[in-house]
Amino acid sequence: MSTALLIEQILNGLQFGVMLFLMAAGLTLIFGVMGLINLAHGSLYMIGAFACAAVAAATGSFWLGLVASLAAAAAAGALVELVVIRRLYDRDHLDQVLATFALILIFSEGTRWLFGSFPLYLDIPSALSGAVQLPGGGRYPLYRLTIIGVGIAVAVGLYLLISKTRLGMRIRAGESDREMIAALGVDIRTLYTVVFALGAALAGLAGALVGALQSVQVGMGEPVLILAFVVIVIGGIGSIKGALVGAILVGLVDTLGRFLLPKLFAAFMGPAQGATAGAAIASMLIYIVMALILAFRPKGLFAANA
Repeated sequence: MSTALLIEQILNGLQFGVMLFLMAAGLTLIFGVMGLINLAHGSLYMIGAFACAAVAAATGSFWLGLVASLAAAAAAGALVELVVIRRLYDRDHLDQVLATFALILIFSEGTRWLFGSFPLYLDIPSALSGAVQLPGGGRYPLYRLTIIGVGIAVAVGLYLLISKTRLGMRIRAGESDREMIAALGVDIRTLYTVVFALGAALAGLAGALVGALQSVQVGMGEPVLILAFVVIVIGGIGSIKGALVGAILVGLVDTLGRFLLPKLFAAFMGPAQGATAGAAIASMLIYIVMALILAFRPKGLFAANA
């Protein structure tokens, strides 16, 4: 196994982890501040991807599509919060799950009605279409490195927003005692709408960035949503730091597991059986890691507000 190939898989894991972080950060913000289980978060990811693909196709500019993905997902998130979610804060989690699951169906069928059942394709911008030389002789796509950079930039920006700004102070106070900050004159309803729109925009950004690597299609957000929930459970519900660490951990474990386990099992069982057994274990690996972490840290790696 060459060094360049191993480095490439590590970078693939980082890129996958960063994409999961953009999803999980919004989810953990929404749950931490509002106590809301939002199953429709994957639909906002899909909306961002479709908005980017549609605007890029109409204008020829990926960058305008990226702006459109942020705007469309944030607007959809704010609208959903105002029309539906606002009525669920005082309801139990089962009502929240049922209502947001209904939103998945509405968004999926609405998107299919607007764009049809066939997937859309989003081209990588020409400025990012090249590759970077890796140690050991391999080459790695510049666009995937850019996704990693964007994810790191978003993580730093969220840290600064939460820890250094007045809005961040209100978000942290809302996580700790929402009744008290409401009593102090903070418009809690507006705060909830802003937080929900911010989380939606992050999901839309993830969808737009990944849309250039795979097809943009109805239902693309649900598999990613499951992994995003795994991330926030591992990292700790309500923790941005936990979302970042958990996402990178899941991305690396999943990618390297699918790369290394078939080779490891093939050494003992033969190529065909080893590949089958390794692939099966690799598909379960992140859930095994989650179970092990929760066995020792039931609240995840980081407590809320970390």
